[in-house]
Amino acid sequence: MAATEQVATECNEVHRALSGMQLFRGLAREGLERIEAIAGEERYQEGTFVFKEGDMGDKLYLILEGKVRISRNLAGMGEEALAILGPGEAFGEMSLIDDTPRSADAHVHETTRLLVITRESFEDLLFIHKDLAYEILWNCIKTLSTRLRETNDKMAFMSVTGKF
Repeated sequence: MAATEQVATECNEVHRALSGMQLFRGLAREGLERIEAIAGEERYQEGTFVFKEGDMGDKLYLILEGKVRISRNLAGMGEEALAILGPGEAFGEMSLIDDTPRSADAHVHETTRLLVITRESFEDLLFIHKDLAYEILWNCIKTLSTRLRETNDKMAFMSVTGKF
């Protein structure tokens, strides 16, 4: 494959991944291209950590290849896997919004290639492009609302089953 064809294929892959992510769903091509322009790429080997619970967060990660396990260590119980994420899934997005430590570990399950957006670049983009900021922040609100509902459902289930 020629170098220009490879770059075009990678750009299409990144575009598809971004457009499938809840935070960027429904954005016009121009908006996705602006996000692509601020994104970088990182690679991790199996068994390494992208970050650990308690680390300060400043990046959003989108999985292009590989798998990442999101987990927490619970006192007296050990590791609790919260999710195993694969291509097209994102993690660390809360760090784009707040300035608090990571709430879980992100452990590389298999060799992984990640698209990365830093908080600083993201904030600059939203400051300059107000219409894009509105669309992304509205998607963010919908995502957080969905997660809160899911958490409420889990809490209700745990209460009813006596596991709370």
